[in-house]
Amino acid sequence: METKEKKSFLSGTPSWVLSIITVVLSFIFLFLLAYTVGEVIAYISYDIVIVIACFFICRENPNSVWYVPIICNTIGVISAIVEPNFWITSLWIVMCGGWILSLIGAISGALIGRRANL
Repeated sequence: METKEKKSFLSGTPSWVLSIITVVLSFIFLFLLAYTVGEVIAYISYDIVIVIACFFICRENPNSVWYVPIICNTIGVISAIVEPNFWITSLWIVMCGGWILSLIGAISGALIGRRANL
């Protein structure tokens, strides 16, 4: 006999869809914050949102640890390639730190998710 338990939004949605939703929402969040509070705080908050999203997405589906951080950080990677002043200013420190933290968040989420599924 199966019990009917309510599943979360994360468990029913593919990880790549959640990653794309994260890209869009964090991009909007970044520009709203940059307009209101300033660039540095906006980029740090943007990185924190992506790290948290990578953690929860990979906790729900541990096999997605290989592509979730890449998809979630697409805007940052594109800006590193396209923006001419990216590597000259201190912006690269904040963004590359966010990339590293999103990898750590994704790996830790996957480890916790695997442990919970055992």
